[in-house]
Amino acid sequence: MTLHQYDYLFAVGTIFAFLDAWNIGANDVANSWASSVSSRSVSYVQAMIGASLMEFSGALGVGGRVADTIRTKVVDVGAFEERPALLMLGMVCAVIASSCYLTAATRFGMPVSTTHSILGGVLGMGIGALGNTGITWVGYNKDGSVDLKGGVVQVFLAWVIAPVLSGLFGAAIFLITKYGVLLRSNPAVRGLVLVPIYFWITASLIVMLLIWKGGDYEVKLTDAQIPGVIVATGAAWGLLVCLFLVPWMYRVVIKEDWQLKWWHIFQGPLLLRRGEVPPPPENFTGVVRNFYEGHLTREELEARRARDAATTEDVEGQHEKTAAASDISAPEAAERPVASTHKSLIGPKPDSAWYSGAGLWWWFKWVLLRGIDQDIVSSQSEKSVIAGDVEEIHARAHHYDNKAEFLYTFLQVMTAAAASFTHGANDVANAVGPYATIYQIWNSGVIPQKAQVDLWILAFGGAGIVVGLWTYGYHIMRNLGNRVTLMSPSRGFSMELGSVITIIVATRLKLPVSTTQCITGAIVGVGLCNGDWRSINWRMVAWIYLGWIITVPATGLISGILMGFITFSPHW
Repeated sequence: MTLHQYDYLFAVGTIFAFLDAWNIGANDVANSWASSVSSRSVSYVQAMIGASLMEFSGALGVGGRVADTIRTKVVDVGAFEERPALLMLGMVCAVIASSCYLTAATRFGMPVSTTHSILGGVLGMGIGALGNTGITWVGYNKDGSVDLKGGVVQVFLAWVIAPVLSGLFGAAIFLITKYGVLLRSNPAVRGLVLVPIYFWITASLIVMLLIWKGGDYEVKLTDAQIPGVIVATGAAWGLLVCLFLVPWMYRVVIKEDWQLKWWHIFQGPLLLRRGEVPPPPENFTGVVRNFYEGHLTREELEARRARDAATTEDVEGQHEKTAAASDISAPEAAERPVASTHKSLIGPKPDSAWYSGAGLWWWFKWVLLRGIDQDIVSSQSEKSVIAGDVEEIHARAHHYDNKAEFLYTFLQVMTAAAASFTHGANDVANAVGPYATIYQIWNSGVIPQKAQVDLWILAFGGAGIVVGLWTYGYHIMRNLGNRVTLMSPSRGFSMELGSVITIIVATRLKLPVSTTQCITGAIVGVGLCNGDWRSINWRMVAWIYLGWIITVPATGLISGILMGFITFSPHW
C-alpha cells in the first residue's frame, strides 16, 4: 500500500538524494582522475568522458552490493517496525543533512568524504529519533562474539585502515617501478617489460570486482574456479597488450617512428617488421611530451630565485631586466613556468546583446560546457593559503625520463578507469542507500525484510554522479594532484592502483570506505618515496584531514536537529 499521505516526503527525499549524488560526482570523482589530469596523461575533457562511462557503469552494475550497508548495519531498523514512516522521515533528514553539508564543502574546495557525510546523517537521525540506543555501534554474531563488519565500528576501522593500506600499496608499487625501471639504464626499454605485467594485475583486479562476489548477479563458479578465472582473464589481457600495444610503444618510444598513429596498434607484431625511420619533418614535435613542463628542479628553482633577488636589489639591474624582457635567453626561459596552452571550448564572450543569436549561443555553451572548460593543471600552480609554495614542493621531487613516463600513461588511464568504476560501485551507496529505504517504505508502507535496490535507483544515483562531475568536478580536482605533491604518470599510476586495490578489498568486504581517504593515503605513500618529506604539501593534507574530522559531527548535528524538531514538535 502506497503511503500517498507522505508523497511530499518522497518528493523532498528524491530532490535531496539527487543533490547528494550530484555532490558525490562534484566532490569525490576527482579522487579517481586528478592524478591522470595533473600528470598530463589525459586532458580534462578526456577524463570527464572516461569518468562518466565508468562511474555510471560501476553504479549500475555493481553498486547494489554495498548500497544497503549503511542502513542495515548502522541504524537499528527493527526499532522502526511499528512506525515505518518514521524511518522514512529519518532517511529524508539524513540526505538533507548530507547534501547540504557536501554542497558547502564543495564550494569551499574541501575534498571531504561523502561516506562520512551520509554516515553522520544516518547517525544523527537515529539518535534524534531513538536516542543513543537507536544506533548499532558494535555488531555481534549469533554466538555473541563481536562482528567487526557490523555497526559503526566497521566504518571507524575503515577510516584508519583505508589510508594506511592505500599508502602501503601505492608506495610498494612505485618503489618497484622506481628501482626496477626509472632509475635503471635505458628505463624505457625496461619499462616495456614491466608494463604488460602491470596490465595483467590491473585487469585481474577489475575481474575480481566483477566475479568475486562483487555484484548482485549470480556467478556460477565454484570457490576453487574463481581465482583461476581472475588470473587467467588478467593474463589474457596482458598477452593482448604484449602482442599489440608493446610493439607500437617500441616503435614510437624507442625507435621514434613519427609516422605511426594510434590505429596502427592493431597491426601488432607486424610493426616490428617496419624498416628504418625516415627523418621527421621540421614541424614535428614528437609523440612523447615533457611531463615535467613548468615544474622546476631544485637547482633551477634556487638559481631563478637567486637571480630574481639580486635583480630586485639592484635598481639598475631591474631596468636592464625590463628592457631585455622580450629577449630572454633559452636557458633562462627554460627555468620559467610555461604559459598555459589551454584552448577554451566556450570562446570569448561576444560584444552583442545577450538576446542576440551570438549572445544566446555563447550563453548556451557557457551553461553546457563551463564545468569542463577548465585549465586544471595551470590553476593548480596558483598560490593560495591552502596550497602554499607549490613550486618549492615540486622542486623536491625527482624528474624521471619522459620516455619511461610515457609508457605509464596507458596504464594510468586503465587504473583511473578502474578506480572510477569501483568508486561508482562503492560510493553510489551514499546517495541511493537511504533513498532506497525512502522509496521502499513509501511504495509498500512497510519496512522490507530484505533490502532491494532497484536498477532504476542505481541509475538515478549514477546519473546524479555524472551530472555533478561535469558541472562542478573541477573545483575539487584543483586541490588534489599537483597541489599535494608532484604528479607524473608513473607516480599517478602507482597511486591509483594502490587506491584501486584498497577499494576493491573494501567492496568485497562490504565496508563503506572513503575513496578520498584511499587516494590521499596513496598520494602520501608515493610522495614519501621521493625521499624528502617536504615534497608533500602537509598543509593540504591537513586541510583534507580536517574535512574528515568535522564531517560526521556536522552532518550528524544537522540531521539530528531536523529529526528531533520534527519528531518531538507540538502538533494538532
